Amino acid sequence: SIQHVYGAQHPPFDPLLHGTLVKPGSKPPTTPVKLKKVSTFQEFESNTSDAWDLGDDDDELLAIAAENLNTEVVMETAHKVIQNHSKLQEQHKFQEEHLQEEKQEEFAQLTSAACGDNRLVKSVSEGHTASASDNASENSSMQRSQSLPQTSTPPLVSGMGDYNTSVTPALTEREASRLDKFKQLLAGPNTDLDELRKLSWSGIPKQVRPIAWKLLSGYLPANVDRRESTLQRKRKEYFAFVEQYYDSRNDENHQDTYRQIHIDIPRMSPEVLRLQPKVTEIFERILFIWAIRHPASGYVQGINDLVTPFFVVFVCEYIEEEEVENFDVSILAEEVLQNIEADSYWCMSKLLDGIQDNYTFAQPGIQKKVKMLEELVSRIDEQVHRHLDQHEVKYLQFAFRWMNNLLMREVPLRCTIRLWDTYQSEPEGFSHFHLYVCAAFLVRWRKEILEEKDFQELLIFLQNLPTGRWGNEDISVLLAEAYRLKFAFADAPNHYKK
Repeated sequence: SIQHVYGAQHPPFDPLLHGTLVKPGSKPPTTPVKLKKVSTFQEFESNTSDAWDLGDDDDELLAIAAENLNTEVVMETAHKVIQNHSKLQEQHKFQEEHLQEEKQEEFAQLTSAACGDNRLVKSVSEGHTASASDNASENSSMQRSQSLPQTSTPPLVSGMGDYNTSVTPALTEREASRLDKFKQLLAGPNTDLDELRKLSWSGIPKQVRPIAWKLLSGYLPANVDRRESTLQRKRKEYFAFVEQYYDSRNDENHQDTYRQIHIDIPRMSPEVLRLQPKVTEIFERILFIWAIRHPASGYVQGINDLVTPFFVVFVCEYIEEEEVENFDVSILAEEVLQNIEADSYWCMSKLLDGIQDNYTFAQPGIQKKVKMLEELVSRIDEQVHRHLDQHEVKYLQFAFRWMNNLLMREVPLRCTIRLWDTYQSEPEGFSHFHLYVCAAFLVRWRKEILEEKDFQELLIFLQNLPTGRWGNEDISVLLAEAYRLKFAFADAPNHYKK
């Protein structure tokens, strides 16, 4: 039997936990009602702040903050605020044109007063206008890149560079403020993990991501004094496993496992990693040791991809380069490489502990999640669901990989890392919340899906979605929509059944 998803109502963090859900058809309260314990809309907004552009929407959001949260309010307001992002681009364009006209008129008046030669006035005015236009365009472009979720980003080289080149060298005021909050939280003798999850939901700054991931995954303790001894013990324990098991990779009963690992690693993404012999060696050890120590599932294709984000994040802990697409991992000290290897192994193990039924015999966890996705989409967007059904496209044909690889093959590595910031801060993020992300991800392409009228073309599109230029803004909007869906459906007992 299919178990329903109740991800939104579980601790440790749910900003809408105590919101009163209003039944469809009933009117929302018109006056503030005093609650014993209720979360405000500001808290929901602040915890998804990178998907909510603070600006003209503030008054509208604050107006409903005092009222009880209900499904209709959250769904309507979230949709409206996300739509307002796209309107900002038109506003910036109008302001730019207005400013340009004012400057052109002012300069023309000054020049005509100083010189009677109309040709000279025209020439100087045109030159000034071009300069003003360039500056205004540059400023407008910078504003859009910081605030608009739909802004297109320039194409990036795939690989480790995707993760690093997406980080701008100069921090904005908001980024610097967020970094300070993380540093203050991590500087205390005991890190408040609930607060860390709240901060991390909207993304983790690159500088503190390695330590934050280790804490959120449960690999490191919250107590600062215990961390170093824990790291030493766990790293020593991992290499004891290597010494005990790795030589058995050539044994007859383990040859199939090792051979499959050896075949899969050259297929992983990004390419820059798989071309380095040292990286291949590290990944083979991590995957073989995990498979030997988890005989219920053993090694399954797809697990190899789950090592990559941890490995890349932990490599960046030891290097200063902003762009590392050509970085040779082998030049790092042997001790550093061993630390990265052991930390990647343990964090990957923690992740897989929560979704291990995805990789046991016949992969029942994935089969169940794909079925849940199909039924959820039929409720969210019946037109898309009916279109897929009419063209005989089965969800397993494209969504199996979404569940098996946690969307790693669908979005660039930089986006996967941003996505995992939220997954690790969300309760059951890699299992239950991932379902809503996949639903939002599918509906995101509804226009393109409905335009395709051929089975083959439709399936090719779904297996090769155009996300190459995606950045943090796109992921933030996707996560905001996924959270809206989770909140709307989590307390609906029959939301998987018609």
